[in-house]
This record gives sequence, structure tokens and C-alpha cells, in this order.
Amino acid sequence: MADAPTPGEDRFGARDDGFAMRNGWDQPYESFDDFDLPTYVGLPSFMRLPWIPDATALTERRADIAIVGAPFDDAVTHRPGARFGPRAIREAQYTSGSIHSLQLGVEPFEVLDVVDAGDANVVPAWVDRAHAVIYRKVREVAATGAIPIVLGGDHSITWPSATAVAEVRRPGSIGIVHFDAHADTANDDWGVLAGHGTPMRRLIESGAVKGRNFVQVGLRGYWPPVDVFEWMREHELRWHLMREVEERGAEAVIDDAIAEALDGPDAVYISVDIDVLDPGTAPGTGTPEPGGFLPRELLRAIRRIGGAVEIAAMDIVEVSPPYDHAEVTAMAANRVALELISALAAKRQAGGTVRFEPA
Repeated sequence: MADAPTPGEDRFGARDDGFAMRNGWDQPYESFDDFDLPTYVGLPSFMRLPWIPDATALTERRADIAIVGAPFDDAVTHRPGARFGPRAIREAQYTSGSIHSLQLGVEPFEVLDVVDAGDANVVPAWVDRAHAVIYRKVREVAATGAIPIVLGGDHSITWPSATAVAEVRRPGSIGIVHFDAHADTANDDWGVLAGHGTPMRRLIESGAVKGRNFVQVGLRGYWPPVDVFEWMREHELRWHLMREVEERGAEAVIDDAIAEALDGPDAVYISVDIDVLDPGTAPGTGTPEPGGFLPRELLRAIRRIGGAVEIAAMDIVEVSPPYDHAEVTAMAANRVALELISALAAKRQAGGTVRFEPA
């Protein structure tokens, strides 16, 4: 309860001439915790969750899930702006305090300890440094046992992010379920090896992830060229075109993707390029491709994966607010993160494990 001021001197030593009393501002009003304030007040953490950027404090807290920002888009090839994605995703919400998932019947923040671990220490126009600090930030968060949910940024951030998670999980291994309109397995973007069209090839070539445990869902359109698919076949990647989703249904495809990603690995890293959604429902992205998922299909898929397998981490990338009419793309990305959190909360409520306990 906030103390009401009294005439005389206030607690800072300034004179109070009684104007508060005359204007009715002297009444005792309740003070609300930051977590319960409206979403537009104070620090823009994800869902108004505690902001804990320090790895030592995160370790001591033993959080279950930690949001990480990777505000970097200098590796983009078409429409820029994804550097503003993490902030937009954090702000694209209207609820605060404890929430209830109608789809899963769970209050996730009552079941799990979820925090916002802040952003990687990114500066513009320095690709190597950006990838290095994203790698270090995600690795230190994953090493605490919390499940990182990484908000990008362009898709090049998956290379350092998934590498960091794979290293922390050793001697175990991770599979990847990759939602995207594009394969992102090019050898280079105009000679640049670390572009946003190349991260999946870098991951597999480096050995951080095996090609046979890399599964892509939602591919469509006119990229990549045939030679890239030849490389994908040689390295045993598996993929499901949007045409297959249309013919067989999203749930059948997702069930296959789960089985393929877990064919050997212990846990799954989910990578969501928001352009897997049709641009009619998510226009704010770097490389829009007509004919994609509906938001409800993607959100259901995330809940399905989160409830079925051990989750190592997730990233959500390519949200570009300058192109995002009415924040609809950022809202979809916000819900992708929230659906995974809720699915993991339902798993915990049913007696399952969420946190990773490093050896």
C-alpha cells in the first residue's frame, strides 16, 4: 500500500503545500508488483516476467524457461528490420499477471518459473561478433538448466544458438524441427557463409547437428535451387513440403517430423521462421512466401511437439516490425513462445520433466 503524502516536507525534503490534499491525490493507493502492471508500463520483458540477465542469478534461481533476445539482422538478404523483432515480440501482448491457457487448461506461470534473461550484447554491422555473443548468451542460459526461448533476429542466429544448446547437451544430442518456407541450406549468400539463407548448412557441416536428425516443415515457393536439395539428400536431411501438409494434414506431418527428429537424439530444438505462416496472416517478415500455414496450425503444432518430446530450446526468427501491419506478425510470434511455455507447463503438471540438469 502506497503511503499518502501529508503537508509539510515530503520524503525527498521538498516542500509540500498541500496541493495533493486539495486535488485528492493524498489518498492511500495500492502499489502493484511489476508482474501485475499493464503491459505498456515499465520494462518490456516478455509477459512482464522477471528480468534476470545475470547468469549467476539465473543459476541460483533454477528457472525452468528463460527468454533470450537476439536482436540482429545484418545477415538478411531481402527485407531488413528483424533486429527490432525481440522487442516487438515482447510487447505484442495484452495480458499481465497469471494467465490461463484455454487450449491446455493450465496456468503456465503458476506451474513453471519463467524469466526474461535479456538480450545478447549485439552491436550493428559486425556479423562475427554478433554470432559470437549470441552463442555465448544462449550457452550460459542453457548451462543453467533453463530451456532457452530465443527471439530473433534473422535466421542466421540459429547457427550460434543451436550450436550452444547442442554443446550444453553433450554427450546427448539434439534433433531440429525447422518450420520455414525456405530450407536455409544454401552454401553462401553472395559469398557470405553466415547469411540468413545458410545457417542450417553451417550447423550440419560443423557437426553440431546430424543431417538425418534435421527435419523441415512448410517448404514452398521457388527457393532453394535444385543443387541445394541435392546437398540435402546427400546429408540425409528430411523435409515436408507445404504441398504434403495440404494433402495429408498438418497433424500427420507433425507426427512424422517428431519421429524423424528423435530418430537417435535425446531432445528437440524447434526453429520457427515466422514466414512459415502465410503472409496474409503474418506480413511482417523478411522473405514473405504466399501459401503457408495458418497461425492456428502452427500454434497447434508447437503444442503438439512441446507435449510429446523433451525440448532443448526454441528460436523464433524473422519478425520484421517495419512491415508488420497492426502487429499481427509479432502477436503470432508471441503466441508461438507462449504455446510452448503452456505445453511444457502441462507436461510438468502431468509429472513430466522440463528443466535440463547438466552433468
